[in-house]
Amino acid sequence: MSKLTTFSDARPTTTRFIKATVATILVALIAGYVLTPSTDIYIATAAAMAVSVMGLSILTGFSGQVSIGNAGFMAIGAYTTAIWANHHEHFPIVLSLVGSMAVGALGGIALGLPATRLRGPYLAGMTLAFGYVMTPFIQSLGSWTGGSGGLYFPVLVTPTWFTSLVGESENLIGANARYQAVLSVLVAGIALFFAANLSNSRVGRAMRLVRDDDVAAELVGVNLAQTRVTAFAASAALAALGGSLLALVAGAATSSTYGVALSIELLSLLVLGGMGSISGAIIAGILAAYTDLIMTKINSLTGIDPFSNLGANMKGIIFGVVLITMMLAAPRGLVGLATTLAAKARRLRSGAN
Repeated sequence: MSKLTTFSDARPTTTRFIKATVATILVALIAGYVLTPSTDIYIATAAAMAVSVMGLSILTGFSGQVSIGNAGFMAIGAYTTAIWANHHEHFPIVLSLVGSMAVGALGGIALGLPATRLRGPYLAGMTLAFGYVMTPFIQSLGSWTGGSGGLYFPVLVTPTWFTSLVGESENLIGANARYQAVLSVLVAGIALFFAANLSNSRVGRAMRLVRDDDVAAELVGVNLAQTRVTAFAASAALAALGGSLLALVAGAATSSTYGVALSIELLSLLVLGGMGSISGAIIAGILAAYTDLIMTKINSLTGIDPFSNLGANMKGIIFGVVLITMMLAAPRGLVGLATTLAAKARRLRSGAN
């Protein structure tokens, strides 16, 4: 056994911290210096969606509670940050993001308490109702949320030291795009690190035990209601954070963005990437960021009018076909498929030797 393996087994949290720090800094440096500002927007969107998918993964992948309303928690985070920013323009953006997580967690607890008695389609129906209710509820608070028109952020001021650091002093639009990307990547890296720790903690193990067999979990002393509510709170906090980051990238929080369609997309992305996996959430975030660009290229190559019935529904059609194929061929998502192929390759190499 190598020294690195021994260290990893003896200090798992430290190992995860080192891996997360190195990966986050590397991606942030690439976003700040290598990629173009137009590409940085996709990176920022991918980071936001990865955090949101990870939130759903905690609820569905870890604790086995199906949710079709997590976009509602994203809306809570987006509007919390937008409302606060409009009343406190010079408030540190990082603290605003933390505040949105706190409000999202409270919303998760409020929804999770009655959900502890529901299972299967009943739980899915309750979360679906929550997702449906959020849009008209937000629009009814027009004086706070801007109604159906949404709430725009004040101009996100990129720090002077950052523009000098990335060499974009003469291009404020480019500097702003780089700043959003670097900020989103750093925040996502921290959020995913804590999600990984939660997965490997005593609470995470309790969640998985409740998911697999709630009777056995109760017999060994796991508090079922507390564990399920904790999963809802953690899931809602990450979803709110993802919604806040997505609103920052868009420059506005609009109720139509966080509808039920986004909740279904989150669930589909979770299945495609792989439930209960940090890597799966990252893959899902990248897929979400580039989906519209891929759809545009497909319509262009096939000559389909994007404004026709077929072109407008092409995203849903392709998503559905890919999702069905993945569920039949690789139920554990792309991460599970990659793991299976890597294991087969190792067996073939060992057999050849």
